[in-house]
Amino acid sequence: MFSLEIVTLARLLIDEARERSLRIVTAESCTGGLVAGAICSVAGASDVFERGFVAYTNRAKQELLGVPGDLIADLGAVSEPVARMMAEGALENSNAHLAVSVTGIAGPGGGTPMKPVGTVHIATARSNQALMHKAELFDGETREEIQLAAVQSALQALRDRIS
Repeated sequence: MFSLEIVTLARLLIDEARERSLRIVTAESCTGGLVAGAICSVAGASDVFERGFVAYTNRAKQELLGVPGDLIADLGAVSEPVARMMAEGALENSNAHLAVSVTGIAGPGGGTPMKPVGTVHIATARSNQALMHKAELFDGETREEIQLAAVQSALQALRDRIS
């Protein structure tokens, strides 16, 4: 299902989180639960994976994660502030210590000159630490390629926050 590289990243993430007694939560939009799926594809994930939110619509982002509707209206769902609020909201609405959020445009449609297909914002939140964010522009030929690139980047972002 997932590439060897993604499964390896997920396995390393689980091992590192287990060593530090950290629980993980995901908040996903354009990846539709694939980050959570990649983590849960590894045996032993239940030791560290607390829950995942798939907040695909703007309304879901508001209801599940507490992202303000006016923020989405002003900046769009695919933006750094929304990614940050998604990660924060996931942390606040779970029993986890570490959160990752992913929001973006996987295509093939939906892109604009300012936010082309492949634009993805990933944010991580960790209890009592500053939020981190990175913007990516993935150059994939298909929706699946963009989504899997975002999954890989999100897993790496989680690992970076642990170490």
